[in-house]
Amino acid sequence: MLTELNGKGGSVCESAKSGKIRCPLIVRPTSEDVITGNLFQVLGALNPRWWLPDLLNYGLGAARFRRQNFQGLKIDLWKSRGYFPRELLPWREGRTEVDVTISWENPATTVFLEMKYLSPLSKSTSGDDGSSGFPSDQFIRNIRVGLLEAGWFERDELFESSPRDFCILLVSMNKLDALADLYRDPDHVCASISSQNRLKGLPEAPFVGQIDYRAIQSILRRNLNEFNRAEQHLVQQLSEYFDLKFTKSAERKNDEA
Repeated sequence: MLTELNGKGGSVCESAKSGKIRCPLIVRPTSEDVITGNLFQVLGALNPRWWLPDLLNYGLGAARFRRQNFQGLKIDLWKSRGYFPRELLPWREGRTEVDVTISWENPATTVFLEMKYLSPLSKSTSGDDGSSGFPSDQFIRNIRVGLLEAGWFERDELFESSPRDFCILLVSMNKLDALADLYRDPDHVCASISSQNRLKGLPEAPFVGQIDYRAIQSILRRNLNEFNRAEQHLVQQLSEYFDLKFTKSAERKNDEA
């Protein structure tokens, strides 16, 4: 973030910006991972009471979560999951890396965030040739993995456990993505899962939603007075960073037009 904001802490060379060279030590301003890292470096330092429920409720379009002290709160970035069980899927699927996983224990809840910047959701993933008749796009894949991790599939387990609450949001530059919007309907989620007969049910609806970076910026600005001085400084710096990304995104669209 310091690199991109007015060249503080160094600058990105023009060859790296244009994509002519690929260097692991150079941060590309179009990288979704860079935006994700910058965003959650700040959010992880803020009191979650003043951003987490607002972010989730806005994305879901419903007041599902309340302001509280989140016990056992964990934020994991780019956490890799194992292979999806073959008995639950008619094709072999690779490991799934979830961009952001947020969890807490009062009540037991898991949240997945799929982070996008300039690229759309992938409409297909490796391993599926389409013959199964079920979608394998990036979003339903993450929904399946999340439901599995939260305990919503019947499995042969020694001890029965209650499912965790679960929700998933697409976070992007533009809030409305038609593909993700389809999955707001729980019936469409069920119809898109080949092993739907193994589901114990589904989390409380709505559990699928979308939010854009402007809305996150607005939530943080609206709650600015609830943060301490150090947190306020971080929020203001992140807001400046978002303004930069909005400008760069608009410039890119104009160049492509």
